[in-house]
Amino acid sequence: MAIITLTTDFGTGSAYVAAVKGVILSINPEAAVVDISHKIPPHDIRRAAMLLDDASGCYPPDTIHLAVVDPGVGSERNIVYARIGGQQYVAPDNGLLSRLAERIPPSKIIRLSEPEYWRHPVSATFQGRDIMAPVAARLSLGLNPDLLGQPLGQLHALDWPRVSSAPARIDGIVIDIDAFGNLITNIEAESFAGRPTDRRVCIVCNIYEMWGIYRTYSDQPSGSLIALIDSSGRLEVALVGGNAARRLGIELGTPVTLAWE
Repeated sequence: MAIITLTTDFGTGSAYVAAVKGVILSINPEAAVVDISHKIPPHDIRRAAMLLDDASGCYPPDTIHLAVVDPGVGSERNIVYARIGGQQYVAPDNGLLSRLAERIPPSKIIRLSEPEYWRHPVSATFQGRDIMAPVAARLSLGLNPDLLGQPLGQLHALDWPRVSSAPARIDGIVIDIDAFGNLITNIEAESFAGRPTDRRVCIVCNIYEMWGIYRTYSDQPSGSLIALIDSSGRLEVALVGGNAARRLGIELGTPVTLAWE
């Protein structure tokens, strides 16, 4: 059974989500349509790009990931098919796939330009329904992606914040805040592999200090501020049993530093 996932900023219970699903199922009633999320903040391409990077690789090979976070809908921006690793993606080429493509170079990128595979008429303001959904559905039936249009050399890239590393210090920032208020940084565990992670390392987030990087939340008492490695291999700052972002007033972009004695 073919799997098509949906990632949008349409909102839960939205008629837009229902319409996209209806188009897919009208073309392939046997498709398994899976919601990754429809709670992306409106027009937040970066948040959607990080979500796709974290989640899409967990699906079976050849899953089709349809992502619609598209503030430039109806403009001259491209809509693309891309194969990245073992997964397939249909999305506007506005940076949504740039986080994935930075880690794994796409093996195929096609600009969607063949109207015979679209729904008609095409709305200038709902191309997720009229172009992307029917293309994803036809791919799930075995359509050769080469028929969708002309190859592209590369995807549109966003400027992702870089980590600064020195012998006794690593500087990064908070790039995401999850539903629990945990602060996700852009500092990956591999960037400090081989360095001490016990109380010889100080983690500073804004004005708050922690010592040591722990394995899991229960390693510290309730109410403690703790640093640990999250399930995606990034440094995370959390408040055990609480909401770190709300309690500390931390926002996206807040500096985070690791410093060794």
